[in-house]
Amino acid sequence: MSAADKERIWQQAQELLPWLIEVRRDFHQYPELGFAEFRTQSQIMRYLDEMGIPHVKSAGTGIVGLIEGARPGAVVALRADIDALPILEAEDREYRSKIPGKMHACGHDAHTACLLGAARILNGIREELPGTVKLFFQPAEETDGGALPMIREGVLEKPKVDAVFGLHVSSDIPAGQIGVKYGQMNAASDELKITVRGENGHGAYPHSGRDAIVIAAHVIVALQTIVSRNVDPRQAAVITLGVIEGGTASNILAGEVKLSGTIRTLDPDVRALVKQRVREVAEWTARSLGGEAEVAILEGYTALINNDELVEMVTRNAEELLGPQNVRINPLPNMGVEDFAFFAEHVPGAFYHLGVRNEEKGYIYPVHHPRFDLDESSLAVGAALQAYNALVYLKENEK
Repeated sequence: MSAADKERIWQQAQELLPWLIEVRRDFHQYPELGFAEFRTQSQIMRYLDEMGIPHVKSAGTGIVGLIEGARPGAVVALRADIDALPILEAEDREYRSKIPGKMHACGHDAHTACLLGAARILNGIREELPGTVKLFFQPAEETDGGALPMIREGVLEKPKVDAVFGLHVSSDIPAGQIGVKYGQMNAASDELKITVRGENGHGAYPHSGRDAIVIAAHVIVALQTIVSRNVDPRQAAVITLGVIEGGTASNILAGEVKLSGTIRTLDPDVRALVKQRVREVAEWTARSLGGEAEVAILEGYTALINNDELVEMVTRNAEELLGPQNVRINPLPNMGVEDFAFFAEHVPGAFYHLGVRNEEKGYIYPVHHPRFDLDESSLAVGAALQAYNALVYLKENEK
C-alpha cells in the first residue's frame, strides 16, 4: 500500500472528526435496545442516503450498505453493532441519554459513527476500489444477537463476502492505540437451567421427604469439579451459577429448586464436553440422593476465533497509521462474548479493540458502567483504520 493512500485516509479521518463527534453524540442521546433501534436505523439510512450509498434493511432494525468499486474484485465487509443497554446514565453531560433507563454504555454509538466515517472515506474513493465493501449495521448484539438473523437473510451472499472486520471500544487501552488478538478472542456462552426435584416434608421429620435444597447443594458443588477434573487445564472453561430459587418456609423440606447460570468455553470440543458433563453430573448426583435433575442448556453465542492472516493485516495497517508503539498484542482471550463470532464463523474475520481511555479527562470507566464515556478523538482512529483495512484487503486480493 502506498504512503499516499495511508496519508490520505488518515487526513480525511481527522478532517471528519467534528462530524464523527456530532454523529456519535446524536446516537448517544437516543439509545435504543436490541431489535428496537428504529430511530437509530432511520438516522443511519439518512446518512447513507446523503452519501449516495445504496442500502437495505436487514434483521428488522439492521442495515446493509453497499459501496461498489469501479472494477470487480473481492468483497469485504465492515461491521458495527448499533444497540444500547438498559442502564441509567450517571453523568450529567450535555449529550447524556434523553431516554431514562437506557444508555450507550458499551460504545456502540462510537462503533456506528466509526463505520459511517469509514463509509464516507471509502465512498469518496469508490472509483479506485478494486472490489466491493459491504457495511453491516447490526442490531441486538447485547441481547439475542442480530448477527445470525442477518446471516440467515443472506448478508454474506450476493455478492459473497470474502472477509469481515469489526472493532470494539476498550477503556483499558489509551485513545490512539488498538489491541489485537490472534486466534481465540472471545468465549462461547450457553445458558444453563437446572430444575432439581425432591419431595416435600416437614423439617422435623427429614426422613419423610427428599430435601431438594440439600440435593441442589450437592449438585452445585459437583458441577465445580467439571472444570477442575474433566477439562484439560491448558484449556479454558467457566461454569457459573448465578441464581438459586427454592423453598417455601423455614420448616418445610423443599420439593423443588431451580438453578440458573452460564457455561463459557473457548474451544468447540471443550464446549461439547462441558455441556455433556453438566447433564451427567447434575442428573447422577441428584439421583444418588433420591431426587432428580432436569437440565436445559440453551445455546448462545459461539466462540470468536480470529483469522490470523487478517489479524496480521490489521496489525500491519495499524502500525502504519498509528506507529508500532500504539499497537498492543493481547496474549490472552476474553471470556466475555461477542456475536461478531457468527460472521467470523462463516467467513474469515478479524475483530480488534479500539482504545478510548483518557485518564486526564476521566474516561476510565469500563463498558456497561453508568459512568462510561470515551475520548472522542478515538473516533477518527476507528474510522481511518476500518477504511484502511477495507482498502488494503481489496488491493491485496485484487482479482
